[in-house]
Amino acid sequence: MIKIIKNKSLKELNTFGINVLAEQYISISKEEELQEVLRRIYASEIFILGGGSNMLLTKNIDKTVVHINLKGIEILEETDDYIDLKVAAGENWHQFVMFCVNHDYGGLENLSLIPGYVGTSPIQNIGAYGVELKDHFLSCRAIHRQTSDFKTFTAEDCEFGYRQSIFKNKLKDQYIITSVNFRLSKKNHKQTLDYGAIKETLASRAISSPTIKDISDAVITIRSSKLPNPNELGNSGSFFKNPVISAEKFKKLSEKESLRYYELPDGTFKIPAGWLIDQVGLKGYRDEDAGVHKNQALVLVNHGNATGEDILNLSKFVQSKVKERFNIELQPEVNIF
Repeated sequence: MIKIIKNKSLKELNTFGINVLAEQYISISKEEELQEVLRRIYASEIFILGGGSNMLLTKNIDKTVVHINLKGIEILEETDDYIDLKVAAGENWHQFVMFCVNHDYGGLENLSLIPGYVGTSPIQNIGAYGVELKDHFLSCRAIHRQTSDFKTFTAEDCEFGYRQSIFKNKLKDQYIITSVNFRLSKKNHKQTLDYGAIKETLASRAISSPTIKDISDAVITIRSSKLPNPNELGNSGSFFKNPVISAEKFKKLSEKESLRYYELPDGTFKIPAGWLIDQVGLKGYRDEDAGVHKNQALVLVNHGNATGEDILNLSKFVQSKVKERFNIELQPEVNIF
């Protein structure tokens, strides 16, 4: 029996802590329940909610909010070298990464402390410190919102890009991911240490041959020093994508600005969005309860009672200031509703 709750507050179910109401709310713990809901309610009348971490809610949801709470981690295949895991969509991402670290399954340790659920991780191909989800993704199982039929998507099917996938583009709002399969190493782990302050953090701890736990601990320390805990200060992590500009634009900008950048294999240049925001003097900026975080300008925060509209207006202000000085348009990484 599926329980429907009327006019439920979503304040505790989105990491920004925005107090909006769902006209109807259903928590799903089985695929069969999800199929039943999709057969009973028009796809256009459903709002899918995962961990609430990559979204900004600007108004009440006049639809049925379907909260994906599918749980479970299952071994699909195991050899001496690797293990394949099937992970239910409602598993907390960081807790899953900790499960892997504690079992010495390598690959996802650089993605420690990223908020959200496993099921939403392929949608934007989450990444951090030189590692992306696609690097260890095998496939995902998803259900079509209108037909309620299941389909398996391979990595190639997903068309992964930088913070992109087919689920954000061609198939936007067409499928609901119910589980994700990963391949992780059991020995001879490939370690990615050249991004951010991982090397420096390990060196400060006198660790020259790090384990995957050492790397995870370093990432957690770095992220904790920069990013506020959503339980203490409402936020959705990185609000903007790091912009990528052409070599021509980079050359022109470099003539008048001392840029921070990463050169990409295709000859384009990635500019850290947080650095751009910092350069226009907005780190720590606050407009009533909507603010730019004091330690990481890439993060917009809710100091208590900001509305979704307040955060959205702040984001537009930030975009305008960066555009004015650098002629670079920042694009939101979060989904805005």
